[in-house]
Parts: sequence; C-alpha cells; structure tokens
Amino acid sequence: QVQLVESGGGLVQAGGSLRLSCAGSGGTFSNLNMGWFRRAPGKEREFVAAISWIDGIPRYADSVKGRFTISRDNAKNTVSLQMNSLTPEDTAVYVCAADSTRRAGVSRIASAYDYWGLGTQVTVSS
Repeated sequence: QVQLVESGGGLVQAGGSLRLSCAGSGGTFSNLNMGWFRRAPGKEREFVAAISWIDGIPRYADSVKGRFTISRDNAKNTVSLQMNSLTPEDTAVYVCAADSTRRAGVSRIASAYDYWGLGTQVTVSS
C-alpha cells in the first residue's frame, strides 16, 4: 500500500513561483509512474504533469507546459512540481498520484492512477 503526502502549497502573487513536493512510502517508489493533478472549485479534476518510472521522461498538460517542471528523486522517494509564472487560473488543490502498474508510458487519465494523496492548496492572487 502506497501512501502519498503533498507539501509546499500556499498563497502566491501572480507571476510568482511555488515548489510542491510529494513524499511516497509503503512501496517501491522507483517502480511508480508519478503524476500531479489539480482540482479547482467548480471544475473537473485536471491532469497537470507526470513522470515515467522507466526513463524519467515527463509529460505536461498544454496549460502548464513551459511553466511547470516535474522531477523525481527515487533515492528520497519524492516527486516535485516546480511551478513558475503562476496565474490565478492555476489556483487549485494539487494532488499527487501514483500508478503502480509499471506501464511503459505515463497517463493523463486519473483512472490510471491507483494511489492518491490528500492534496495541497495553491492560491494565486491577481
């Protein structure tokens, strides 16, 4: 059973940066595809970014490409999301997710992930 705990959320002004971290435990972290999703008030859960367990190749939503960077440190069992040039539209609860199926490529679809954290709030003021 994998447990995921997010940290690093907060309040930031538009144009600012935040770095989110997700700490994993209870499983072999290096075998997990890891993803970040977000859920804004009144909106559907949205894929943000994911990183492969095999080769560390990232994948991003078009809305964050060029501004957000996902990375992983298997030695520390963590995945991070560096968020730059934040806008009010980035305001959401950001949730870390793990896919333990060892599929070859990362998925943008929430149902592909079988473990989820509780999330961390990111609020961007204008």
